[in-house]
Amino acid sequence: MSVGVLIISHNGIGAALFGTAIFMIKDSPLDVKLLSANRDSDVDDLYESAILLIKELETGDGVLVLTDLYGSTPNNIANSLHEYANINIISGLNLSMLIRLFNYPDLNLADLTEKAYSGGIDGITINQTNGNE
Repeated sequence: MSVGVLIISHNGIGAALFGTAIFMIKDSPLDVKLLSANRDSDVDDLYESAILLIKELETGDGVLVLTDLYGSTPNNIANSLHEYANINIISGLNLSMLIRLFNYPDLNLADLTEKAYSGGIDGITINQTNGNE
């Protein structure tokens, strides 16, 4: 058994990032499910779909839910799933987060959450010039 991963995002952002991560890693060592919220999506339908996906992913080790934007519909849906499984939620999904996640598939939920979070943070950098170009 291992931690399951549910990506809930807007307009296929999660699918694009997941596809790119798989291209780079070659295979997902974790069971990953995707749920996309579009402008015309019904929130209740998304919620019901999320519940079904959580139930598929929960094998006893918990589920890490990744969303693209804090406070958005995907994130609000994720925050309502605690009653169905042992879950942790990270908002601010990015590619470096997924790559880090896939490199540590054997970690427990708490440790995998920290690895994913640190991967996301470490992947954000500022490169500045002195303005002397």
